[in-house]
Amino acid sequence: MHFATSALALVASAIAVSASTVTFWTLDNVQRTVYFTGNPGSAQINPVTVSNRANTTVNFPGQWVGNFYAVPNGQANKPGMLGEVNFSGWNGLTYFDVSAIVDPTDQNNVKQMWPKVSRNPMSGCQVFPCNNVYWLPDDVQTKTTTESDLITTLGSGSTGITFTQN
Repeated sequence: MHFATSALALVASAIAVSASTVTFWTLDNVQRTVYFTGNPGSAQINPVTVSNRANTTVNFPGQWVGNFYAVPNGQANKPGMLGEVNFSGWNGLTYFDVSAIVDPTDQNNVKQMWPKVSRNPMSGCQVFPCNNVYWLPDDVQTKTTTESDLITTLGSGSTGITFTQN
């Protein structure tokens, strides 16, 4: 009986580790493709097309670390503002941020990120520039949460959510 209980707990633990998501919420009428770049050792994730017709949720493999960026349809596949994530990181936390290091002029694609349930903390800007993104490599802007489901906004517009600054 003890073995069966332990095995069940192990399976439940593995499922919990692999149950990470990012839901993309498009705030304008631009259709985009979101591209994912995993760090070495992280699984490859295929690009997804998103629009304002419905939010699009992408499932991430357990302990995935990397980033994503959005490109409006018809434009060149060139990284811009990044959403960076580390699911099941140190102490089991999810680490995330919006990064302007690659292309700070990309101000209409990846905008904001936050934990789905608590909505706190939030990384990014509704209107750029702001002091809540990575602008320089040594900025201290990484956010953490115990949640494994994040929301990321894309495009110009407002969610109607008021966030508190951390």
